[in-house]
Amino acid sequence: MFWSRRVRVAALVVAVAASVLLAGDVAAINTGCPAPCQVATAAHTLPSPPAPKPATLKISPRPGSEDVNPASGISVAAFSGTLEKVTMVNDAGKEIPGVLSRNKKGWRPAAQLGYGRTYTMTIHARGPRGMPTRQTSSFTTVSPDYQASVYLNTIGGAPIQDGGTYGIGTVVVARFDSKITDRVTAEKRLRVTTDPPVVGAWNWVDDQTAHWRPEKYYAPGTKVTVSADIYGARLGDGLYGEEDKRVSFKIGNAHVAIADDTTKHVDVYDNGKLVRSMPTSMGKGGTQTIGGTTLHFWTPPGVYTVLDKANPVVMDSTTYGLTGAGGYRTTVPYATRISIDGIYLHQLDATIWAQGNTNVSHGCLNLSGENAKWFFDFAVPGDIVEVRNTGGPPLTLSQGGDWSVPWDEWRKGSALNN
Repeated sequence: MFWSRRVRVAALVVAVAASVLLAGDVAAINTGCPAPCQVATAAHTLPSPPAPKPATLKISPRPGSEDVNPASGISVAAFSGTLEKVTMVNDAGKEIPGVLSRNKKGWRPAAQLGYGRTYTMTIHARGPRGMPTRQTSSFTTVSPDYQASVYLNTIGGAPIQDGGTYGIGTVVVARFDSKITDRVTAEKRLRVTTDPPVVGAWNWVDDQTAHWRPEKYYAPGTKVTVSADIYGARLGDGLYGEEDKRVSFKIGNAHVAIADDTTKHVDVYDNGKLVRSMPTSMGKGGTQTIGGTTLHFWTPPGVYTVLDKANPVVMDSTTYGLTGAGGYRTTVPYATRISIDGIYLHQLDATIWAQGNTNVSHGCLNLSGENAKWFFDFAVPGDIVEVRNTGGPPLTLSQGGDWSVPWDEWRKGSALNN
């Protein structure tokens, strides 16, 4: 009887425990085990997923901006998420093409924007979890009081021809059509790059004109690129750059002509080799004062470059003030100009008797017809012509004597060195 009662009690305990567990309530059987080892069962609730967020964008310039520089700082960037599509239109409804980066994190316009226009960007983006958004932003570009153009020329005033071949002494001229009061900004926008690299510098010859030349003559075969990235640049006093300019050219053989008054010959070298020696008659010397202006009849000593050529040229002494007795107006063939004020190597058969022995010209270098034609065909703009041992004042920068200026003095003409 006692054993059967113990069985019934054990069965009752098991039944009660089972009923508690089946009810799903928290239960513990106190068997003397400390609390950490007691088993508990509880219901668990999963957290809700975070709400999707839109892409985080940086729009430059800020929406509603005015007087924006159209040449810089226009962009859209996605710091989180990606850009799907960006369109830009101006106030005339014209769409501006743009470039979307490969990772769809950035966009910028691919065409130059205009002055005084309103632009609207429509931006389609997706957040990190795909949430689509659409946003618009507008801004207005600056309206300049004045605009300046720049022209990339040779010393002779002719435009540098893209892809052309020029001499080892070529000087690049950046000529603005307005006075530049902020030369520092303007010069920073002017750039000359060469292959192989050379040391060079700009020199401002007046308020509108800067010349660039290397420290030493170019090596034959040098490739030169000139860039004037002035669009959007503030050049002072309400003046902005109108448009960018760019031109590339190459340097040909090393043509150097040396006119020596001691020998009264012009010796011509091609890549260091003497290829022709030509008798010449140069400036006869002396001066004449007309209307308070003193005229010199020397061929100034110095380093010239070939500026341009023409066949024929009409030479008129009244253009530099010489009239009456001693004046002239004549047509000369095969004329190669080497100075801004009109010194040429040219044919003049009337002085063949003097060529090689006597100077009788007003400053030009007279040659025979055969030699004048040969040099005319041989020379290219930028070739070097050096005049030695003549009398009178030396060649000046205003005459085109850029290479007659010592390098240290030349560098002082840069706005960046003052």
